[in-house]
This record gives sequence, C-alpha cells and structure tokens, in this order.
Amino acid sequence: MSLKLGFVGIGRMGAPMARRLLAAGLDLTVYDPNAEAVEALVRSGAKVGGSPAAVGAAAEIVFLSLPTPDIVQAAALGQEGIAEGGTARIVVDLSTTGPRGAKALAAGLLERDIATVDCPVSGGVAGAEAGRLTLMAASPQDTFAEAAPLLSHFGKVTHVGTEPGQAQLIKVINNLMSVTALAIASEGCVLAQKAGIDPAMLMQVVNSGSGRSNASEDKIPKYVLTRSFDFGFALGLSAKDVRLCLDEAEALGVPMIVGSAARQLLTVAKGELGPEGDLTALIQPIERWAGVEVAGGKGGA
Repeated sequence: MSLKLGFVGIGRMGAPMARRLLAAGLDLTVYDPNAEAVEALVRSGAKVGGSPAAVGAAAEIVFLSLPTPDIVQAAALGQEGIAEGGTARIVVDLSTTGPRGAKALAAGLLERDIATVDCPVSGGVAGAEAGRLTLMAASPQDTFAEAAPLLSHFGKVTHVGTEPGQAQLIKVINNLMSVTALAIASEGCVLAQKAGIDPAMLMQVVNSGSGRSNASEDKIPKYVLTRSFDFGFALGLSAKDVRLCLDEAEALGVPMIVGSAARQLLTVAKGELGPEGDLTALIQPIERWAGVEVAGGKGGA
C-alpha cells in the first residue's frame, strides 16, 4: 500500500509544494479553509479532508504550511486538529514559527505519539513552484530518514540538528539577514537617485563588487526598479519572522543592533502600506522621506 500523505495550508507556498507531491504520483489529502485553493488541487488529483483532523485520519505523514505559530498550534493540536485524526505518525512543519513555537508543537505532538520534523523553507513562491527551495530540517535521525525523500520534491534539504527549534532559528536568522540586505540596498538606491545616479547602474556595479546580495541581484532589479512590487512575500509576515528572531536573541542575551534597525523600517513600512503590502515596497517610506522615486533608467532627483 502506498504511503498516504496529508497537507494542511494551501496558500502561496503550500499550493505549489502540494502540487509537486501530486505530480510525483503520491497519495495526498489536503485541507484549507479556502475552498477554491482546495478545488484547484482536487483537479490535480488530491483528496479532500474536511478539517485538519480529517487529514490526520487519512494520512501517516502530514505537512503544514501556515502563516503564524498560533495557527500551526491550532491546526495540529486544537479541536479538530491533526492529532485528533488518529493516523498521523509524523508532522512536518514547513511554516516559520520560531524556535519556541517549534518546541511547543513538538512537545504537544509527542504527547500524542506523533513525531515532528521542524522544517522551515526558504526560496519564495518561485522556488516552491520550481522545486528549488532550501529546506532546513531538525528532527531525530530516523524521522528525518523517512521524511527526507518526500522533502526532496520541494528542493534541497539539510539536516541541521535533532532538536525542535534548531531549524527555525536558522530560518529566522536567514530572514533577518535577507530583509536587512533589502533595507540597505533600498537606502542605497534612494541615495543614488537623489544624487542623479541611475539606480539600475548602481545595482550593476554593486553586483560585480563586494556589496552584492540577493536584494541587489534579484529583488531590486525585478520588483523595485520595475515598480511592480510583487515579490510575493508580505510585510506583515516579514515583520513576524524578524520579531521571532529578535525575541530569541533577547532571550539568549545577544545584541542585534543592525537587526533592530531593520525591524524599525519594517514597522514603518507595514504601518504605511498595511501588513499585506509587498516586502519589496519597503523602499517606499525611504523614497517619501527623500522626495524621490526610484526606477530603472531614471537617474536624478
């Protein structure tokens, strides 16, 4: 009998990951409160679970891709949660919940004899669609050995440790470093624009020098200079990830001076543009303060 899988959370990231499991011919039962998202997967061969508990009754290994720690906890351990289903043996949490969230989830599931793989992902929607995500997994070796072949459908997976929360800490550090790079690249572009220098040329030079980053190579050229601001990751979610990282740093007594500055800019942008505003629109408050608009090929104040 083929291994039965489940997927709870069919959003921007969850949907393409679930599609990759279906494309591999795997047996998949899905749940999401968004009926339209579920129906799209049904057309690709998925079965429908009417609740997380229904998915937990249908599947031995269940994947989660959800936006916040509270929603993850409810989906796994709440009323009508996965643990109520009685069949799931392993829950693979692909969400970004922070170290404390991962530890709480693992402890709660362990009480129900369910193992956990703490496995946040990096690479955005494009990476999820192409199967080129970076996955960091923390779990006991035997649990990882069972989950790893399935995770390989999503991208490259690295086993980073055996304790829940270790992968989450790596993920939120990564996200803080990423948004900090975007913040300083955005400031640099605004400065160039104000000085009459083409920001596109600035990025070209930076990308051949020591200042290059994912922000200068990808986010600024594709989503800022084009003024599309459709990278696909919300300011509110980025702010959540940064908060999780800084909260852990504070608990461990590690000063995060630069990270705290990036958090301030995120807070301003989220306040002006709303939590659903695109992360690459982080530049807009800086533009407003400087009195310029950054766009490729438009040097000058």
